[in-house]
Amino acid sequence: MNHRSATASTLLSAALLVLGGTAHAQTIKPGLWEITHKMVGNPEVDKAMAQMQQQMASMPPAQRKQMEEMFAKQGMSLPGAGSGGEMAIKVCITPEMAARQDMPMQKDGNCTSTVTSRSATGMKMNFVCKTPPSTGESTYTFNGDAAYSMKMVVTSTPQGKPQTTSMEGQGKWLATSCGAIKPAAKN
Repeated sequence: MNHRSATASTLLSAALLVLGGTAHAQTIKPGLWEITHKMVGNPEVDKAMAQMQQQMASMPPAQRKQMEEMFAKQGMSLPGAGSGGEMAIKVCITPEMAARQDMPMQKDGNCTSTVTSRSATGMKMNFVCKTPPSTGESTYTFNGDAAYSMKMVVTSTPQGKPQTTSMEGQGKWLATSCGAIKPAAKN
């Protein structure tokens, strides 16, 4: 795996961890949620995102549509030109998950998390992912039961070179019905 692929894999695992990041937060509304996030302050990641956007833009329309549909079936959308590098993921929170104060955590990355502090309006947690190996800390600030903002720092060592990446994101409740988006399996 080349350095960019390792970096992209680490960032994807971290991004998917965002899904599980609110695992022990205040009560949240069940239904369809949209989680947006972007990497910040890393020129290499910015360059990789720009290259991905260029590759997507240069695909034949039918191929691009196929890629977009594949991601849409998973509740995801890729960053488009001018989007500021944000990625969006839609997740379904069942009433049972909301009652447990639980968000789904993707199995990709084989990640575990530990809440280090929690209040009525925020939470901090540490996480460790095995694939690819990475660690980090997330800070969430909740705005009621229908929105939050997040900051995350991820540390990894792709190809033996230590790398720290920062991510910022938001989660917002969209609707009571999840439509075609299925709840993710819990680890």
